[in-house]
Amino acid sequence: RRVQQTYELEPAGSRGCWGLDDYQMLPFLFGAAQLVKHGLIKPKSIHNPDFVDMFSKDFMYFGCVEYVLSVKKGPISETSPMLNDISAVGRWQKVKNGMLKMYEGEVLSKFPITQHLGFGSIFQWKA
Repeated sequence: RRVQQTYELEPAGSRGCWGLDDYQMLPFLFGAAQLVKHGLIKPKSIHNPDFVDMFSKDFMYFGCVEYVLSVKKGPISETSPMLNDISAVGRWQKVKNGMLKMYEGEVLSKFPITQHLGFGSIFQWKA
């Protein structure tokens, strides 16, 4: 984030392999996992600016949403359609599972990305 802000970098595109609405996917995945057992905060809470502000320091997902809101101007439904769609999911467990599947499909299963990982006898690449 700091590099993006310092150099005013534009995201590569909405379907970038590391992206979720133009931004890093892993912090959203980790943030959703952090909220799986939380009984009060729901995925739809990202639409409430007070919730985002209140929880952004304690929960990674809300910190990510706060960053997206600070960089993009307008309602989240228009600026971040994927985040908006995800917010309609009822439980964090489903959000986490869906993001994990998306990460596997969009990042780990793409050879142009995984070709740069170190493979050896323990962690082998089978093409």
